[in-house]
Amino acid sequence: MQLPVGASNNAFNELNEYVLKIRNMISASAASTYIIQDDCVVNEWYSGFHDKTIDSRKIDIQSRFNIASIRKTFLGFAVSVALYEGRIESLDEYVIDYLEDLDELLLKDTKIRHLLTHTHGLQGSDHPLIRIFPPGTGWKYNNTGVNLLIKIVNKVFAQTLAEVIEERLFKPYGFTESGWVQEKSDKLVWLDEVYKDNQGNDANLFVSTKELAYWGYILLAKGKVNGRQIIPSAIFEQVSSIVSPAELSETLPRNGYFWWIQDKPQSFSELGHQLPKNAYQSLGLYGNTVLVIPEYKVVAVKMLNQVERNPPEYDYIKDIQTFGNLVCKCISNNSKH
Repeated sequence: MQLPVGASNNAFNELNEYVLKIRNMISASAASTYIIQDDCVVNEWYSGFHDKTIDSRKIDIQSRFNIASIRKTFLGFAVSVALYEGRIESLDEYVIDYLEDLDELLLKDTKIRHLLTHTHGLQGSDHPLIRIFPPGTGWKYNNTGVNLLIKIVNKVFAQTLAEVIEERLFKPYGFTESGWVQEKSDKLVWLDEVYKDNQGNDANLFVSTKELAYWGYILLAKGKVNGRQIIPSAIFEQVSSIVSPAELSETLPRNGYFWWIQDKPQSFSELGHQLPKNAYQSLGLYGNTVLVIPEYKVVAVKMLNQVERNPPEYDYIKDIQTFGNLVCKCISNNSKH
């Protein structure tokens, strides 16, 4: 991605200082932010080191963070491609129509829509799965539906998830600092974890701050970059539309294809109250965030590498809400310059 850089000013100092404060509070060694507004890069900030060792590499534009659960948005993209190409007929098709060796009685009413929106009511690994509520009647964040969807993607494309994303997204759009990685290297903000493979089955998708912002920008632009519609806009329009079951209680979150989407105000929402309707966001375990605000033509990314438990004074929900609200405040200040 090569977007023009906006004029330098202090409009985003408050946001960067806030992220630095959180970095120190949660004992992370690394942090970065990246903001795109009106097709321009208006803020790019890096702080800290890859880890806490004496000779650790300083965080910079090439540093690649483990984005953890944000990887699910790429899985959502693969599902959207499968729908567009007719590999999956509908979100309301049943999971048991695609996967074998499942408990048909347990999963008989579970649809692809439920897997995408954390409303499947399943919990556990493949064997055994248990049901904690009927599909479409509740909301529970876990990886059970994610793992089933990865298997469906593997089957309908006859490729791994990593291969689908590389072929359908990373290569066409020129990503060079994103991918599932199994072994440590100099540019990775490594977490000393062991990953089972690099085929998209595990939470080891490493992405640079810039390219995570690029992913948000592609979604914001509905696939049209540098005047070229590289992938049909309908594929991107689907992923950021609310597809939660219509009968779901109004008090529960509304999701797109693994994106949390701003709908009606909710007291426990991870989206700040100042974010306008249809803003959407994804979070990762280590403190990473990608936020897209179509109304303001903004993409905001925050990267961290938290590995320690949250201290008592840290409020996760308040933190992520504050980040979104500060983005709104700072872009408003930037527009005045």
